[in-house]
Amino acid sequence: MLLTRFVKQTRLLAPALQNAPRFKSTKSRAPLAFALDIDGVLLQGSSVIPAAKRALDILQGQNPLGIKIPFILMTNGGGVTEEARCKKLSATLGIEIAPDQLMQAHTVLRPLAEKYSDHSILVLGGKGNKGREVAQSYGFKNVHIPLDILAWNPTIWPFHQLTEEEKSFVQSTDFSKTPIHAIFVLHDPRNWSLDIQIMTDVLRSPHGVVGSEYVPTTRRYSHSQSAIQLAFCNPDLIWRNEYHVPRFGQGAFKEAFQAVFRAATGRNHPFTQFGKPHEVTYKFGEKMLHDLIYKPVSEGDIMENEKDIPPSRIYMIGDNPASDIAGANAASWSSILVRTGVYDPAHAPPAHQPTYEAEDVEEAVKWAFERETGVRL
Repeated sequence: MLLTRFVKQTRLLAPALQNAPRFKSTKSRAPLAFALDIDGVLLQGSSVIPAAKRALDILQGQNPLGIKIPFILMTNGGGVTEEARCKKLSATLGIEIAPDQLMQAHTVLRPLAEKYSDHSILVLGGKGNKGREVAQSYGFKNVHIPLDILAWNPTIWPFHQLTEEEKSFVQSTDFSKTPIHAIFVLHDPRNWSLDIQIMTDVLRSPHGVVGSEYVPTTRRYSHSQSAIQLAFCNPDLIWRNEYHVPRFGQGAFKEAFQAVFRAATGRNHPFTQFGKPHEVTYKFGEKMLHDLIYKPVSEGDIMENEKDIPPSRIYMIGDNPASDIAGANAASWSSILVRTGVYDPAHAPPAHQPTYEAEDVEEAVKWAFERETGVRL
C-alpha cells in the first residue's frame, strides 16, 4: 500500500509514457534499445570486463548497419551525482556516457524534490557528504545527514567521534526544532550502528523531531508518524566486486535495521522500496529510453506520434536474476543474464528465467542485435 501511494504521489511516469511515440526502425534509429547493468556486466570493481568495450563499440555504431543503438546504464549502485559518476565511467569505459544515459538507484527520487521543497529530509549512504550532494543536485533544499545530528548532540551515539574532515562538512542545526519528514537511504551506509540508531530515533519520535520522547511501543503510530516516509533505493542483498565472494549491499542494511527496529518495537517499520526489480524503477528507465530514442538526430527530424515502445524490444542485460532479470520480465522487457557477476550457473539455475543466457555482455548484445535485425555480427 505504501509503495502504491508513494508512486501515485510522485506521478513520475504515466503522462510521458501515454504520449510517447511508437518505437520503430528508420535509417537513423535502431530497432532495439538496451538497459545495461554496470557491476558484474561492464565492470568488476574498478576493472573493465574485456567484453564490455567490444559490446559498447557495437552500440556506438560499429555494426553492419552503421547505426547507433540507444542504451542506458541502469544500476542499483549510486552514492554520487549522475554527473560525477558519468565522468568517471566515461574515463573508465573509454566512451562518453551522458547523465541522461545513467540511472542510479536513487535517480528516481529527482521528481520528489518539489514535494519536499519546504520540508527537511534525512539522507543516508555514500562517503562523507556525498549523499547530501546527490539530494541537493535533484533540487532538495533542506537536506541533513546523520553526522549533522551527531554534531548537534554527540551523546546520541557516543561510539563515534567526528573527524576533522567530517567537521568540515557537517551543518549546524537545532534538531529539537527541525522535524524530519522523510528518510531516504540513497546508497550503502558506511556506519550501520550510527545510522540505525538515528533512523530509529527519528521514526519513533513524535513528528520526526529527534530528542523527543519515544512514542510508547504499545501505542499505534499516529498519523503524523506514519507520514514520515522511509525509502530504500537499492534492495540488493549482495553485489559483486573484485573479491571472489559477493559482498553485502544496501538490502543487508535494510534487514539489519528492520531486525533492530522490530526487536525494539515489536514490528517492522513500513517503507517504500526503489531500485531493480521494482516496477517504478523500470518505468522510470523506460521513460529515459523514450527520451533518448526520440531525441532529434538532425534539424527538423520528427517522429510520427503513435502509441508506445514495444517493451519486448528493450533488452535488459544483467548479472543478478533476482533484480535485473526479475524486473525486466515483470516489465515485459527482454532479459539477458550474463555469467560475469553475481550469477554462477555452477551453483543453481537462475531463480528467474531470462529470455537468453550469455557468457558476457558482448555475446548478449550480438544475440539481441541479430534477433531484431536478422543481421549477424
